[in-house]
Amino acid sequence: MAEWNKKMLLELLKQPDNSRCADCGAPDPDWASYKLGVFVCLTCSGIHRSLSSRVKSIKLDFWEDELVEFMKSNGNASARALYEKAVPAYYYRPKENDCVVLREQWIRAKYERTEFTGETKYPPLSYTTGFYEGMLWKKGKENTQFLKRKFVLSEREFTLTYYNKENESKGPKAVISVKDLNATFQPEKIGHPHGLQISYQADDHTRNLYVYHESPEEIVTWYNAIRAARYAYLKTAYPTGSDEELIPKITRNYIKEGYMEKTGPSQKEPFKKRWFILDSQNRKLFYFKGQLDAEELGVIFIGTANKGYSVKECVPKHSRGNRWKCGVMVGTPERQFVFMCEQEREQREWLDALRQVLSRPMSPQDYTIEANINFKR
Repeated sequence: MAEWNKKMLLELLKQPDNSRCADCGAPDPDWASYKLGVFVCLTCSGIHRSLSSRVKSIKLDFWEDELVEFMKSNGNASARALYEKAVPAYYYRPKENDCVVLREQWIRAKYERTEFTGETKYPPLSYTTGFYEGMLWKKGKENTQFLKRKFVLSEREFTLTYYNKENESKGPKAVISVKDLNATFQPEKIGHPHGLQISYQADDHTRNLYVYHESPEEIVTWYNAIRAARYAYLKTAYPTGSDEELIPKITRNYIKEGYMEKTGPSQKEPFKKRWFILDSQNRKLFYFKGQLDAEELGVIFIGTANKGYSVKECVPKHSRGNRWKCGVMVGTPERQFVFMCEQEREQREWLDALRQVLSRPMSPQDYTIEANINFKR
């Protein structure tokens, strides 16, 4: 009977809705919550277990007949229809490679707080009100110290404001337009499991803020409140745009980050270690002195091959100061940039990421970004 039950469960996993994790979409889930009737991956099963949701391994655990029947009568599609009935378009649905805090809060929001069942919530959910304020720990621009700062998000004004002192009478430190705002979780880089990087355009450069909150629910609420404001802005800026077009533009994770060594324009200057970020949406390769810098040292636009841009492996002609040997050359119409990676794996990842951007046709907005970068030079 045990083998028969296992066979039945494996058959259920072949159904399209059950063939991916109910919570993050990872393929081939091999765990299940027999309290909720959903099939989940190993990572999400651990989160369910921490919520006192009963979980079992499909292949390793013993399954009673009644539990198999329960899984047959439920499954991922039924759970989605109930627990994801009214997920706002802007709410971020985590994927399998997303950080733990996003996945955990998505699971808690669905099953524990039942935020998306379509029932009216009172008081309303914070990220749905169009206005949010609170304290976040923010890293100083010139140092590594994190201090509490008040942040205020206004969807009506499309602004995120923060204050350097708790006394607001002295006015805000910065009023940031939602127009160019991005938010992405960076727990490893920031050194906190709830670390969030907020980036925006300030004059002729990009400004990075690094923040966190001790409460996982609070930081994810901030993230989705920012996404709600961004979504409202995009709906105003592109009134004919569909959700399919606009949702990927709300916020984005950077396609690749990491250290490389960089030399100067003549390729004879000493190599210096720099932190690089590739923002594929804006086709920008930023480089910084350190990974938590507030502003970039420079930015390189990545166009297309037919516009004179290229990406290839290289061996530098001169090697003053470089300790790393795996080269990447980025060609632009103006000059060639030479970067060195520490390992071949890093070199391959950078080449793949850069070629991914290079192969994508340029949009009208891309030409504007290219022109602005070239004008600043």
